[in-house]
Amino acid sequence: MPADLSHIRQVMEEADCLYSEAEVEAAIAQVGERITAEMAESNPVVFCVLNGGLIFAGKLLTHLRFPLEASYLHATRYRNETRGGDLFWKAKPEISFIDRDVLIIDDILDEGHTLSAIMDFCRHAGARSVRTAVLIDKAHDRKASPDLKADFVGMSCIDRFIFGYGMDYKGYWRNAPGIYAVKGL
Repeated sequence: MPADLSHIRQVMEEADCLYSEAEVEAAIAQVGERITAEMAESNPVVFCVLNGGLIFAGKLLTHLRFPLEASYLHATRYRNETRGGDLFWKAKPEISFIDRDVLIIDDILDEGHTLSAIMDFCRHAGARSVRTAVLIDKAHDRKASPDLKADFVGMSCIDRFIFGYGMDYKGYWRNAPGIYAVKGL
């Protein structure tokens, strides 16, 4: 059943803009500079986590000033359930990362269960190192483990339901030109 587009539009109209498009673009450029400084000589395999990481990864890749191999992966722990379970691959990585440095790019580090599972998968499959880049690190104390942190973070945000730049509200507004918080959530 299609979504009620009037509700979807209303969510955007009432949302709080946490970061403007210009602020997000500046943060992406800064993340690119940091990654370039630290990984330029490592010949990494760079994976975009679909669907959320698509916009961030696409924009970030243009700021990485070194040769790299790019691919994608799509994994979930939810499989149409409200609670996560084992990692389920919708699309496994197609590039070998045995003895390679791996950079995983995702939209947000919220609780981090799926990102942690992807990192573990890469390590067990032979990656020399696994690093992560996220556009948003959500500030709260519900991380999958207390020491879970992304290696490269664009911005942090308050603990609200956010959308834009790849993050969605009920499947919509991944294309929003900024980072927005749903009113009341």
